[in-house]
Amino acid sequence: MVGPNRFFEDAARVAGGAVDSLAGLRREAEVLVRHQMDRILSNMDLVTRDEFEAVKKMATQARLENESLASRLGEIENQLSTSPKKITSSKKSTTPKSKSSGKGRSKK
Repeated sequence: MVGPNRFFEDAARVAGGAVDSLAGLRREAEVLVRHQMDRILSNMDLVTRDEFEAVKKMATQARLENESLASRLGEIENQLSTSPKKITSSKKSTTPKSKSSGKGRSKK
């Protein structure tokens, strides 16, 4: 009985050593892959998360300002579309008087 126990103990030690070796290889492979990815990404001219968030915030503010200016422009256009009728009616009443005065012709 001493023989089989000894055999299983040795097999367990070998298996444990193999698992430790594989874990070490795994860690080493992760470090190498991470290093390669960092090198590749640094060559790609990518932005950081902070830069991205700052530009995203600026774009949101610009969009809101654009919408505000568009609504203000619409209000001004509405005011102008109603105002010229009043102005043209007052111009028409004054325009014939100036033409009827007969003071010279306009030069072209």
